[in-house]
Amino acid sequence: MQSVTTERHDDVLVVIVNNPPVNALSWHVRQGLKDSFEAGIADDGVKAIVLRCDGATFIAGADITEFGKAPQGPDFNAVLNMIELAPKPVVAAIHGTALGGGLETALVCHYRVAVPSAKLGVPEVKLGLLPGAGGTQRLPRVVGIDAAAMMVSSGDPLPAAKAQEMGLVDALAGEDSLAADAIAFAQGAIAKGPRPTRDRPITGDVGAIEKLKAANARKWKGFEAPYANLACVEAATRLPFEEGMTFERTEFMKLMTGSQSAAQRHMFFAERQAAKIDGLPKDTQLRTIKKVGVIGAGTMGGGISMNFLAAGIPVTIVEMAKEALDRGVGVIRKNYEASAAKGRFTTDKVEAMMGLLTPSLSFDDLADCDLVIEAVYESMDVKKDVFGKLDAIVKQGAILASNTSYLDVNEIASATKRPADVLGMHFFSPANVMKLLEVVRGDATAPDALATVMALSKKIGKVAVVAGVCHGFIGNRMLSQRQNPANQLLLEGATPAQIDKVHTDFGMPMGPFQMADLAGLDIGWHRDPSRIETLRDALCAAGRFGQKNGKGFYDYDEKRNGTPSAEALAIIEEFRATSNLAKREITDQEIIERTLYPMVNEGYKILEEGKAQRASDIDVVWIYGYGWPVYRGGPMFWGDLEGASKIVEALERHGVKVADSLKAKA
Repeated sequence: MQSVTTERHDDVLVVIVNNPPVNALSWHVRQGLKDSFEAGIADDGVKAIVLRCDGATFIAGADITEFGKAPQGPDFNAVLNMIELAPKPVVAAIHGTALGGGLETALVCHYRVAVPSAKLGVPEVKLGLLPGAGGTQRLPRVVGIDAAAMMVSSGDPLPAAKAQEMGLVDALAGEDSLAADAIAFAQGAIAKGPRPTRDRPITGDVGAIEKLKAANARKWKGFEAPYANLACVEAATRLPFEEGMTFERTEFMKLMTGSQSAAQRHMFFAERQAAKIDGLPKDTQLRTIKKVGVIGAGTMGGGISMNFLAAGIPVTIVEMAKEALDRGVGVIRKNYEASAAKGRFTTDKVEAMMGLLTPSLSFDDLADCDLVIEAVYESMDVKKDVFGKLDAIVKQGAILASNTSYLDVNEIASATKRPADVLGMHFFSPANVMKLLEVVRGDATAPDALATVMALSKKIGKVAVVAGVCHGFIGNRMLSQRQNPANQLLLEGATPAQIDKVHTDFGMPMGPFQMADLAGLDIGWHRDPSRIETLRDALCAAGRFGQKNGKGFYDYDEKRNGTPSAEALAIIEEFRATSNLAKREITDQEIIERTLYPMVNEGYKILEEGKAQRASDIDVVWIYGYGWPVYRGGPMFWGDLEGASKIVEALERHGVKVADSLKAKA
């Protein structure tokens, strides 16, 4: 089958790309475009050319299977230049998506016609890159500086109607008549003639670029790609076209060969890989989930329920006391109404979601649920009691899940006569916002139960990772390897602010002590002010519980902004004195070696024990559950960049037992 063919309609030549599944710009497509356009330009009977695609979409972008291989076929930019400089009008007919290299191909066409359902954009920034075939130089010439800057720095695709408003699309075609409408448009364009994009004047104010940087300073902190994209748009406003293209190419190569884009591309594939369950037959029959039960209407139970309601799945939520139940349902409504006020939902949608919620004070109302998730107090006795009750009430074949963040799922399952139906679903708080879901496979968990929950997680907008049973699973198990040394560093002379700054400079949203204050220092505290065995005991005894009462490791104002606390530092000093530890100067490098390197080490142990399927799954957990900076690619990817031998040397110097597989790698 030829990947590019042509059809003649009177004086219009239609060039058709057919390279399933997404019409990627493979070398044979570039060759076909070159040959077809050369023939159309040379034929005096052809007065206009239409470029369209068969199948589900317009050209979706570059062929990623060609990345890193020796180039074949004609150069992409040479083909684009030939189309742009054609002496006859060229019309792009767009359906599906025109993204990245696909939109760059449409931009060299003199006119663009699209169906209303089409989406157009340059998503390269999301992979730490920029459009490398003139996208940053041609977009400002078509849509102006403001819109071009917004498109390249956000990477979000635009619906066709919005693209038409901006001048990116010249006309909307009928959903079912694109081929005929594009030919008719091309016939009308013959009189107007060609319109090379490179010759169009740039409109708008270059000051818009600085405004965009200021508005996104927090969001883009640490990222290189948004700034490189904007530098290229700015270059388009002051350099001749060919010089602008050279500038774009230089910036593209810097990003392409840098660690940030490598990390972001790694995460793109890691997220897709995480959904796959090793050793599970592809044809595993999934269980039907039509109704979900949630036990507990607190912050966690309410948040978990919201995920299912938003996906159109009915939820029965159970609490012990009416007051707690009413409060929980009220919070769910308030959260939805706040989202509606921001335009995320209509008020009708809010009512529809609330209409799917059945509040109850009785476990008996869970009898017909297909999946029941408990979100009760983190105590083994409490959870086993709940699962014993569920076992007696809930129908056979239903999946019973625990939202535990640390506890042994096998022991929880032992409270039932159906351990094959039991697994962990560890949501992260706030559960209606955070994307990560750790799905914990017990020793007896049935393959179809695991596969059903992994498929369901996608339906409710989560990124799910399979974890094995161990204390803290993947994420919290590694977190303890950061928190314990951080506490020890305080006693040796570092301050909370110094340790936290090292982590936020690294790209984390907050450091270990900011996180502890947010969670609450009194969680799990024994409540005896006279019993001071740890630094946390000392802070709690002084009434310092964290953000909730305005004082923890930091002091907080009414907006919960934290500042270093003289009282907390005095308590730390006093506790250090009773521990007989000498105070010394601690460097930022030592903080990294003692808090981040042990996390990488623990990741290797998790893999050795088979508690994670693959290293990239661990990266997904930390990116989506804990805010590890995506431009560093997760702790395992970052550990590879740091180098195994460097990490092993530092861990041994600090007296940490090194994982065998990490030693072997070094």
